[in-house]
Amino acid sequence: MEERFETFTALIVNINRSIRKIKATGMAEFSLNGLHVLCLYHLSREKVLTAKDLCALCGEDKGNISRAVEYLEREGYLFCSATSRKRYRSPLMLTLKGNEAGRYIEGEVNRLLHEASKGLSENQRTVMYDSLELINKNLQEICKEYI
Repeated sequence: MEERFETFTALIVNINRSIRKIKATGMAEFSLNGLHVLCLYHLSREKVLTAKDLCALCGEDKGNISRAVEYLEREGYLFCSATSRKRYRSPLMLTLKGNEAGRYIEGEVNRLLHEASKGLSENQRTVMYDSLELINKNLQEICKEYI
């Protein structure tokens, strides 16, 4: 049982580390971090989202998303048509610069997914995602016991 725990946690940590490294180095030339990449990716796919939507899609808290949105807006990647100070539920859209970055990110994501899943059959991929979803759900339930 201990070996399963060590293998599982080591694999998850290493996969996460690799993903962070790819996001950081792949977007360094654009001065974007991993969270900026996620926001641009989701906005590129959905076209219009709120900061609240981004929190859910990126799995981040309100403060981190607010800082990311502020940075992306300041750097000209997105805009918010709302003028009030409370813009958490206001629509966010990509600018031309943001759309270009979003298309690049989507292309890189597709390429990386293809490369990372080499050697997996469609059935293996389905079983893997189903298993990870179940593990995630179970761990979230366990976490509720600690709150």
